[in-house]
Amino acid sequence: MKKIKLSSFFLSLLLTVSFSSFSQLDLPRGSQMASVSQRIGITDIYIQYSRPSVNKREIWGKVVPYGLNNLGFGTSKAAPWRSGANENTIIEFTSDIKIEGKEIKAGKYSLHIIVHKDNTATILFNKNTTAWGSFFYEPSEDAIQVTVNTKEIAHKEQLTFEFNEVTANTTIASLNWGKKQFPFKIEVDVSNIVLADIRQKLQNEPGFNRQTWEQAASYALNNGGDLEEALGWIDGTISGTFYSQQTFNNTNIKAAILNKLGKQDEAVATLDSYMPKASIFEMHQYGRQLIGFGLKDKALEVFKTNAKKHKDIWPVHYGLARGYSAKGDFKNALKHLKKALENAPNAASKGRVQANINSLEKGEDIN
Repeated sequence: MKKIKLSSFFLSLLLTVSFSSFSQLDLPRGSQMASVSQRIGITDIYIQYSRPSVNKREIWGKVVPYGLNNLGFGTSKAAPWRSGANENTIIEFTSDIKIEGKEIKAGKYSLHIIVHKDNTATILFNKNTTAWGSFFYEPSEDAIQVTVNTKEIAHKEQLTFEFNEVTANTTIASLNWGKKQFPFKIEVDVSNIVLADIRQKLQNEPGFNRQTWEQAASYALNNGGDLEEALGWIDGTISGTFYSQQTFNNTNIKAAILNKLGKQDEAVATLDSYMPKASIFEMHQYGRQLIGFGLKDKALEVFKTNAKKHKDIWPVHYGLARGYSAKGDFKNALKHLKKALENAPNAASKGRVQANINSLEKGEDIN
């Protein structure tokens, strides 16, 4: 453990903090305040920090000493780097998440770093968010500690936090300064967080309309939710409550849930129950749903029925083309696509049909 003289500490480790920082006046800082945020699913991640400059100094091992250090002030005799300047750098998550595979609860944490000589670093997420710097750092207040490999980067004059990579469920957050980057992976259980939020909202004002329950059931269907729970949600939109009304949308969602539960006959019967009042476009979507279920013969029957009811009206020939294509009859599919091209209502629709024609001519199914 190193002992740093108080005078050198104020010159270097404080990273250009001026005494005006401690005054009651609102004056400009040498290290400007900054913040950055990123949303993953419905979880927000915020980082607030101060941005010191390199200013031709030797940062690693000098301005920021390696290891834990006695800063000569406060209660901590083995303090990490505050990962910035001035007040604690603060990181906040609005949901429980994982950092480098370790679970951490929603809330605010001060972010400190132990920089090692071997191009690794230990990042500390500490529950004390009101202290100044690392002078009062206590390891017992750490929520988690994670060790990461640092990376060499192009020179970054001002310390900067970034979200370098973002996926549907993860992000890589990083501190970048000088020629060193400290990246750490954040993982969010988006599906379960969203479903928990849905359950709460269904008990509140949003739950008093049909569309909310339809959205809830659709999300659960497509994102690994409890299918029986989703089926209960969608059943309520079709009948039994003051806002219930059977529509093609909720009928289609229910059929998809039933099919995923392995109840295909019930799924088809559910869709059939709506067909007497289905529009031309709804019947077209029904046919496509049946192709998705693998029921190609029944799908073609639906497309043929639609064509008889609505002769030469868009999109009946498009539907017949999909039905024949699903069965491998590309000759008839191509014939109907060319008719669909003639009565397509606009340039965008003509473009889609032409793209399908191109696919069929190459021997590719258009579904």
